[in-house]
Amino acid sequence: MQTMYQQMETEELKAAIEQLEREVEETRAKGLKLDMARGKPSPEQVGISRPMLDILNSDSDLTDEGVDCSNYGCFEGIPSARRLAGEFIGVPPEQTIVLGSSSLNIMQSILIHYWEKGVPGYTPWSKLDHAKFLCPAPGYDRHFGITADLGIENIPVPMTETGPDMDVVERLVAEDDSIKGMFCVPKYSNPTGVTYSDETVRRLATMQAAPDFRIVWDNAYAVHDLTDEGDVLANIFDIAREAGNEDRILGVASTSKITFPGAGIAFFGSSPSNVAEVASTLKVGLISANKLNQLMHTRFLPDLDAVRAHMRKHAEFLRPRFAAVERKLTEGLEGTGCATWTHPNGGYFVSFDGPEGSAKRIAALCAELGVKLTPAGATWPYGKDPHDTNIRIAPTYPSVEELEAALDVLVLATKLVSAQLALEER
Repeated sequence: MQTMYQQMETEELKAAIEQLEREVEETRAKGLKLDMARGKPSPEQVGISRPMLDILNSDSDLTDEGVDCSNYGCFEGIPSARRLAGEFIGVPPEQTIVLGSSSLNIMQSILIHYWEKGVPGYTPWSKLDHAKFLCPAPGYDRHFGITADLGIENIPVPMTETGPDMDVVERLVAEDDSIKGMFCVPKYSNPTGVTYSDETVRRLATMQAAPDFRIVWDNAYAVHDLTDEGDVLANIFDIAREAGNEDRILGVASTSKITFPGAGIAFFGSSPSNVAEVASTLKVGLISANKLNQLMHTRFLPDLDAVRAHMRKHAEFLRPRFAAVERKLTEGLEGTGCATWTHPNGGYFVSFDGPEGSAKRIAALCAELGVKLTPAGATWPYGKDPHDTNIRIAPTYPSVEELEAALDVLVLATKLVSAQLALEER
């Protein structure tokens, strides 16, 4: 599809560029300082969890079903927290471990475990000639960083409207036993906002793969719906168990965007054998996680119904921001052919694509004009977007007014770069 600028005669195009450049200079003079770089909750969102801080005091009962949360022990997590973890991840409570605040840290620890020790009965990944991981892209940059840091080769897999391209995934894992795993954000994927279809979930759980192949099922946005009619994700653990592949799935989640980022609780859930195996390594360096934090969280949010009620409060802040993204991009770019973007029902991001070869130039111009974006290319392994089109929009942290101003800059930058590219083609 051609952009409106590619369809212009040369003189008309040059005049359009001159007008856009004048608008750029007017925007530069405003001295904006706006940040859409990371998916953080706004201060108002974080504030709705403040009542949780009043739950524990020096007179509080610090036991949870007989567990003394003020002392050592109970490595796997307190009973109430494991029940909540099971609801989040979709496994029985006894197949969970509740750890610190970071699911990313859990993922890293698990992959290091397999890197050093391997799946029981199989060669440690570090001892193989080559180890590879599939990375749906555009995807989550911090996922890619974990495997890259270990020396595992990241292989991008295209994302579709129903999840990763399963024809590509199935072909790669069937023909290459050095592919040892795959990252997935199955609900409201970062950054596209796509929720995996039932068919995609089924194929991931049942496809032919190496016996030590593992799927990191990062359900970071399990309850992050924008409306009461949010997307529904199939339970991959039930499907994998029926297929005899329950060891394949490594589930993680956290309360980082539910209560306090960096001070929540994080969960791991998998098959009984996986949980026991991973725990055998984690116990070497951890007697128990912060059980007082677990207790505070489960008294504030005792079950998934309470979590969903709490998330409806979050959605009140998020809906106007996502609506602003849709409105501003539609007003500024619809019909121009200069961009496409996603329309998620939840999560924290919108995925934006400009013309081929535009993303880095758009992001650089936005930075010059005072708007900080996630670096162009970050949504691909090694920061290498093969077509240089994708930009992740993170609308949650700024105020609606700040967000609208930042989006105006993004629209302007997209138009100017698109016009410049059209002229350079001539």
